[in-house]
Parts: sequence; C-alpha cells; structure tokens
Amino acid sequence: MLTARIIPCLDVADGRVVKGVRFQGLRDAGDPAERAWLYEAQGADEIVILDVSATPEARAHGLDVIDQVRQGLSIPLTVGGGVRKIDDAAAFLDAGADKVSINTAAVADPGLVAAIAERFGSQCCVVAIDAAMREGRFEVLVKGGREGTGLDAVAWAKQVAELGAGEILLTSWDRDGTRSGYDLSLTAVVATASRLPVIASGGAANAQHLAEAFAAGADAVLAASIFHDDETTVGAIKQELAAMGVRVRL
Repeated sequence: MLTARIIPCLDVADGRVVKGVRFQGLRDAGDPAERAWLYEAQGADEIVILDVSATPEARAHGLDVIDQVRQGLSIPLTVGGGVRKIDDAAAFLDAGADKVSINTAAVADPGLVAAIAERFGSQCCVVAIDAAMREGRFEVLVKGGREGTGLDAVAWAKQVAELGAGEILLTSWDRDGTRSGYDLSLTAVVATASRLPVIASGGAANAQHLAEAFAAGADAVLAASIFHDDETTVGAIKQELAAMGVRVRL
C-alpha cells in the first residue's frame, strides 16, 4: 500500500511565494528556495511550484526559480505555469523539475498532453484541473481561474487519462484559500472517473481536512497557507494523520 503524500505548494509571482484567496489579494509568503528547503526538512514528500502569473501575463515561467530551488532540494519537484509547447516542458525538466504541470495549454491543445507523455513519460506529465461548481456540474477553469471553458471537469479528467497523463492536480476554485476543507465530492468523482493518482488542492486548514481528502480518494494533498503562515509543520501534520490511521512517510 502506497503512503499518502503531503505536498506543500508554492504559488510564485515575480520570484516570490504568494498566497491569497482564489489568487486574489496576494500577499508575500517568502523566498521559494528557502520555503521549499524548509518543507523538505520538515518531511514533505514532494514540492509543487506554480507560477500563478505566467499564463495570465502570457510569459514563460522563471527558470531561475526552478534552478535555485533544485540546488538544495532532493525530493520530487513539480513545476507549472507558462507551459505552451513541448519545448517549455523540456526547459522545466532541464532546469531541475521532475514533473511538469499543464492546465490552460492542455485545454487549448489536448495533443500537448500526449506529446509530453510520449517524449518524457507519463510520470512527468501532470494535468492541473481547476474546477468550480457551475449550474450543477464542475466546470474547468483556465488562465488562473479567470476564464470558464464550458468543459465538464469529470469528462476532462477521463480524457487526459486516455491521452497519457500520469497524475491530476485537482484544485477546487470554490475552496481555494478559504480553509473550509477540500471539495470531497469533486475529489471523489474525478479520482473514480480518471483512475489516475489525484492530488487534492484547495481549502486545507488542518489535518482532519487532509484525512477527509484521502478518504475521498486522493492519493496526495496539496496545502499552502497552513505551512506558509507557520501555523504548523509538515511533520506535525503527518503525526496527526498517522494517529488517525492514515499511512504516511514519517
């Protein structure tokens, strides 16, 4: 049985970690490299870095941030934001990423998912799905949640699995930054439909929320605010989860 993964997420803008609610009202949360190294020391299983301004500003991800983080990091690193073509994915991997996360570009060109998976392996291809409840169904959002697509999130999750994606990074736009817990219904339906490992994201405030996401079918959970604000540590959260019966790497 695989252990449940705890993954701190670093949303980055202009070379700094930022945090807000649905990417609005962003506040500074520190240096990406320092934060990533701290979380590894606390017991993080992986790190995710998302350049939250790259796609809306139509620019590339800052490769220097990836390089700086990787210099002191030994755990797996997923990087997203600003990937538009396969050469962008190659640049991320060359800079030190282990996996590449794509969202807006995948919706615009689903063939990019297949191309990345074929060239670098499915294990390198993470499809990020930002979803929000709209008129009774989960709709896929792009461009940092700024635009709806009309796509059904569950159908899209099944499609990216067929295209060769190795993992889904699933963010509930309704819950992001709210600390009200993960959207468990969204997590469950996507995990069941896609049969891919799902990283649940959006809404974590405590260990109980993480345990609920695992129970709903998540293979990993993303969290940001609770770690960035130094309210707790990855190690402390893992100890709480272990006490609840969740299998984690201690």
